[in-house]
Amino acid sequence: MNIKGNLLLKPEDFKPSLKNWSVTGILNPAAIRMPNGKIMLYVRVAENASHKHGKKLVCPIMVHDRGSRNIKYQEIHEKDITRKGVEGEVFLKEGLCRLPTISHFRRVILSKSGLKVEKIDQRAAFLGRKNDGDFGVEDPRIVKIGDRYYMTYVGVSMFEGISTYLAVSNDLEKWERRGLIFREQNKDVALFPEIVNGEYVALNRPESTMHFTKPGIWISYSKDLVYWGKDKNLMRPRENSWEGERIGGGCPPIKLKEGWLMIYHGVKSEKNEESGEDENIYSAGAVLLDLKNPEKIIARSPKDTPLMKPEAKLEKFGFINNVVFPTGVVPDGRDNLLVYYGGADSYIFVRKFSIKSILKHMKFY
Repeated sequence: MNIKGNLLLKPEDFKPSLKNWSVTGILNPAAIRMPNGKIMLYVRVAENASHKHGKKLVCPIMVHDRGSRNIKYQEIHEKDITRKGVEGEVFLKEGLCRLPTISHFRRVILSKSGLKVEKIDQRAAFLGRKNDGDFGVEDPRIVKIGDRYYMTYVGVSMFEGISTYLAVSNDLEKWERRGLIFREQNKDVALFPEIVNGEYVALNRPESTMHFTKPGIWISYSKDLVYWGKDKNLMRPRENSWEGERIGGGCPPIKLKEGWLMIYHGVKSEKNEESGEDENIYSAGAVLLDLKNPEKIIARSPKDTPLMKPEAKLEKFGFINNVVFPTGVVPDGRDNLLVYYGGADSYIFVRKFSIKSILKHMKFY
């Protein structure tokens, strides 16, 4: 679809948390409309703490202890590093992997139109804590169920690995952390914004190191939002497609009269003509699920045509090239949706779609 993204936020808009740190990317925001009609984003801010202290490499641990907003980091000697991997990973002699970048969330207020930035909070609004994000928190999604807000987010920690956690709030400012809900490695968790057939419903994306199947989207159910079960695979990547390598949840589902509409992401591998190396391209599609039985797929983006793909320069080139990664969606009136997404793991964009155009784009079964 020929709908261009509007650049909303860039790294220069955010101040680093500590002296000599730098903001390497701002990406993958949660989005929710507030009672006053304006839109709040919870933005993932990725910071680089790998500045030099003599011959020491700094790798951060950002911990928000109860009653404290302290940000901590530890120094790692170059002599302890065996090699550096993809996406900045650092491998130490004892076999542990540290990331020289770390993420937290900051609040951004948008106008009622959702297209104009009104305020950027330069203080961290949500940090990792010991055992649920000592190496950072990532990729929040927020829904409102009843009168309360529910945020799922990824925590990166030493003992729990890369897992998904839940936090609950009455005002989008103070959060009660409910703990781990999907253990490692399970990301891209999005809650349905209402109870379906007497249960809470979540889309998630578990992964295995065995690589028996390519990562896909699963659906799970809960009575209390903490303990989840009745897991079932919902969607798999389609071969020779814009999503041939993997798929994962994107924005929380939106309820339409036609069904539950969910914008998700997919990855394909393509050979770079200049380097000759394979590179991943992150695009986004749409799926429509039955209102009464969300395990039933009514329609889906065609395998040869994503809903969104990297097109703008800042979507093609950044910390990770060729990425559009949707994580927030907000209705704009009755007929349109605002989709918020990360571009190239460095910037935040928004695209405005008519619901009619999304439905027309999909293939109905």
